[in-house]
Amino acid sequence: MAVEIDTILVPVDGTDRSDRAVKHALPIADRYDAEVHILYVIEETVAAGLEQGDIEADSVANEHRAFMDAVREQVRADGHNIDLSQSTVFGYSASSLTRHPVSVVLDAAEDIGADFIVIPRQSVMDEPGAMLGKVAEYVLTYASQPVLSV
Repeated sequence: MAVEIDTILVPVDGTDRSDRAVKHALPIADRYDAEVHILYVIEETVAAGLEQGDIEADSVANEHRAFMDAVREQVRADGHNIDLSQSTVFGYSASSLTRHPVSVVLDAAEDIGADFIVIPRQSVMDEPGAMLGKVAEYVLTYASQPVLSV
């Protein structure tokens, strides 16, 4: 039975492990001629700062643009022929208690029709601001798609 992968979801949070997850997703996308969708998940303190006006939206947008520019450069440098798409989402919300990074990632996977998920797994102790590392185990448990946790 052949595996068919058309869309790979890579949730990222801007950490070094996020870069690593993208680097693992690219050869898989090449192998299956799949699109890679980068989901930038905004962590709790940044989301709260944006909602309260303490953090400028432009600075967060610039950070996300820089991350995606680096991904595009990686695709070009490695000679990948991959379609990239991206979106950004709050991982948490004070107004919606059901919004949590796990539900955000799983909902995004369903929304875009992802066939495969590559998620970073890191310790918050190793990298402050690393939110997705805490989420990886739950995504591994509850995702309906195959998951690679790196």
